[in-house]
Amino acid sequence: MTLQKKRALHIGGASWLLLGAMHGSALADDTPTQLPDITVTAPSPIQRHRTVPTRTPTHAVRAAPSANRERAAAVQPAQAAPAPAPQQGVLPVVTDQFATVTVVPNEELRRSGGATLGDLLFSKPGITGSSFAPGASSRPIIRGLDVNRVGIVENGLGGGGVSDLGEDHFVPIDPFSTNQIEVVRGPAALRYGSTSIGGVVSATNNRIPDAMPTCAATPFQSYGLPTKAPLADTGAPGCLNVETRTSVSSVNRGVEGGMLLDAGGDNVAMHADVYGRTTSDYSIPSYPYLFDQTRPVNGRQPNSATQSDGASVGASYFFQGGYIGASITQNDSLYHIPGIDGADHQTRIDAHQTKIAVKGEYRPDAAAIDAVRFWVGATDYRHNELGLADPTDPFSDGVRQTFTSKEQEARVEVQMMPFNARFATVTTAFGLQGGHQELTAPSPDDPGALFNGLWSPNNNNRIAGYVFNEFKFTDSTKAQVAGRIEHVDLHGSTPDFPADFLPDGAPQSSVARNPSYTPVSGSVGLIQNLPGDLVGSITAQYVERAPKPAELFSRGAHDATGTFDIGNPNLTIETAKSLEVGLRKATGPFRFEATAYYTRFSNFIYRRLTGVMCGSDFDSCGNGDPNNEGRQAVYSQRDAIFRGAEFQSQLDIGPLNGGIWGIENQFDVVRATFTDGSNVPRIPPVRLGGGVYWRDSNWFTRINLVHAFAQNDIAVIGETPTAGYNLMNAEITYNTKLSQSWIGAREMTLGLVGNNLLNQNIRNSVSYTKDEVLMPGLGVRAFANLKF
Repeated sequence: MTLQKKRALHIGGASWLLLGAMHGSALADDTPTQLPDITVTAPSPIQRHRTVPTRTPTHAVRAAPSANRERAAAVQPAQAAPAPAPQQGVLPVVTDQFATVTVVPNEELRRSGGATLGDLLFSKPGITGSSFAPGASSRPIIRGLDVNRVGIVENGLGGGGVSDLGEDHFVPIDPFSTNQIEVVRGPAALRYGSTSIGGVVSATNNRIPDAMPTCAATPFQSYGLPTKAPLADTGAPGCLNVETRTSVSSVNRGVEGGMLLDAGGDNVAMHADVYGRTTSDYSIPSYPYLFDQTRPVNGRQPNSATQSDGASVGASYFFQGGYIGASITQNDSLYHIPGIDGADHQTRIDAHQTKIAVKGEYRPDAAAIDAVRFWVGATDYRHNELGLADPTDPFSDGVRQTFTSKEQEARVEVQMMPFNARFATVTTAFGLQGGHQELTAPSPDDPGALFNGLWSPNNNNRIAGYVFNEFKFTDSTKAQVAGRIEHVDLHGSTPDFPADFLPDGAPQSSVARNPSYTPVSGSVGLIQNLPGDLVGSITAQYVERAPKPAELFSRGAHDATGTFDIGNPNLTIETAKSLEVGLRKATGPFRFEATAYYTRFSNFIYRRLTGVMCGSDFDSCGNGDPNNEGRQAVYSQRDAIFRGAEFQSQLDIGPLNGGIWGIENQFDVVRATFTDGSNVPRIPPVRLGGGVYWRDSNWFTRINLVHAFAQNDIAVIGETPTAGYNLMNAEITYNTKLSQSWIGAREMTLGLVGNNLLNQNIRNSVSYTKDEVLMPGLGVRAFANLKF
């Protein structure tokens, strides 16, 4: 048996399992990336089926390796002594990737308390959120790229839902039940599809256990640090770990709480979680409506209350060489849509998603194949957009539109054993992915009309194959070559609009459209270890993207953007050619990552405002509503250039009162223009920030200020300038191990977080509703987490 294969069988903490399972050619070096007092490892892009191991306050524990693969399932892992408790707040820098990876570990998730992925990532370098409905509907935007260029996955499968079809639609992945979030850019995103040119936001949790939980004490009494083993011990007693998460917030009078349960024994591991959240209209610093000063507000953003809940149960069976598991998850959200139109019509969205997921792994005792992994998922999503048909008639409340999405996805991946090609150690992974989606968006208003709903029912099928090859030339030099080819078939219909998109009064007819595309993508990258623990990387990518259904088939009023959207069935494949260079340092008192990138788009697809208004220039937009004053928007294509840079760092200055104090800073900029020099719409502003922190093994405290400059680089039509702002946040967190006799809990984390402490007017330049919706004002959040 090769040394690499033996190391792949190491058992112990979750990060060690992941290292052996995923690092491909890097298996010859099983030392994870070290941060001060914290272990952070990242999988090689050759196998990105899981993300960076969760960095929780409970340190990963390594156990002795099993004697051989055949005995692995029957050998009880030797328990190593618990490592010292890690310190909180250390900047996680991933150095073994070919492009920037932003990691939000578990302890930061618990402190931040973001209710949506967009809220959570709002101030991360190179990332922001759409913030259409803060606290309810905010999708991540990466380097100025949004919906159709940013993938969202949970445990390796697409998140489902219709958040990419409307900025008012929520993402059915709640950070409350998530243990870690990564934003993956560059070649690794090719694993999930060409619609991830901007990157992939990957959320991980334990809803399908991929390792057996073990307890440090007696059965069903886990007072010590939990560990994980990749294979079950058939003679192991049962084990139960429980965690509670609760918080309250002043800015929206919010309350949230939930419980997570992990249990295992006799080759079976189980997980269950449940959570709920409710908020009122949130407080704002001043009057929110820039161009209408006549409406009562009373210090709160009208129509911004939310309510959400969810639950999941899953289990895995472990056998010699692998495991198979499944879960079922329910996500529910009822939230209001702020803004003038939303407040007048009392608009709210009642959304529900049911998700079934299956995944597994098998490591055969073979000379060529290291591991076979698969993921299968199905989602059933539906939401009703509720509101008043007539703002003056409270009895006209009802369903205004319904969105449904039924989606199935499957992916299988085979990772080969590393082999010596003389010039390098080569590790290869092959993957096959397929999916099907059916979309509808009918409206009870004017049923049967040509323009009823945003689009007619449509469906799409996609199948793709990909390959990742990693070349380890030396311990300090690695390269990667990756490729993906996919085929997409779409079926729908759209009205036969004339060339100027203005109906001439003649009856319009619906024309069936069945376009198909075969996008091809590839990448090449290099990582080089440099003196002083520096790591440099350079990556070149060529990515093709097929148009999405909304871009092809839209032909109706879109409340989220205040537009009447017209799809373009003649859209061609969008192409992006990118170059990214990075320099990172993960160890020592000074940790940082710096990235610069340049992307040239050919046939960039975007929603183009024509300047034509519904109800006047464009007769009722064809939807039978003479009061519709939306703007006509046509999906169009132009060449564009995106370029930018990101930087963040931490510097530990020195000891102070038994801990360490230091300073941190961040910077990001993205500039996006069409080839004629005009601006691409809705681009984030330049941001610069910094702060001071102090930490020890129990405490973490920080105060941080981010300044966003005014955004005046706006589109020619339909976009207004955005003023700059200062966002100041502060936090203090206390984490400690507890006595076994203290109400049964073994660990406790308490904290206070202050947001927007300067109570500034914050308008998000990428939001369609920024002139009517302010971000929340000054607020304090208190939270408590207990582990039993």
